[in-house]
Amino acid sequence: MDELERAIVNRLQGGFPLCARPFAAAARELGADEATLIATLQGMLDAGTLTRFGPMYDAERLGGAFTLCAMSVPAADFERVAALVNAHPEVAHNYERAHRLNMWFVLATASRAQIAPVIAAIEAETGCTVLDLPRDQEYFVELRLPA
Repeated sequence: MDELERAIVNRLQGGFPLCARPFAAAARELGADEATLIATLQGMLDAGTLTRFGPMYDAERLGGAFTLCAMSVPAADFERVAALVNAHPEVAHNYERAHRLNMWFVLATASRAQIAPVIAAIEAETGCTVLDLPRDQEYFVELRLPA
């Protein structure tokens, strides 16, 4: 990562400007222009340096629920299963791990009661068992990169 990319990651984790031109305002804070900021973010997403760029909502504070899920998916079937899982609008993000439980994703629903039916649908569609790992305690770990 170059200096601007590190500065973007460090600055934008703390909040995004709420104004008519948020990218322009954030770019000014970073000593860049709006087009450069947008192009750099898109480049980081395209390269896989960032997997997503957008708000993080606390589903529980909004009256909903979320849970972390894990599955053991045969390597030869991973892409098919990932596509089925990702087709559910309740899936916030999905990632692969080098572990027996190699697919991890977060479900966010309007209520705790909706989590079980979504998990059941995913299991029926994929043929894989979903391990439901609801949060016991919240921890916030913010990534800061040295300049």
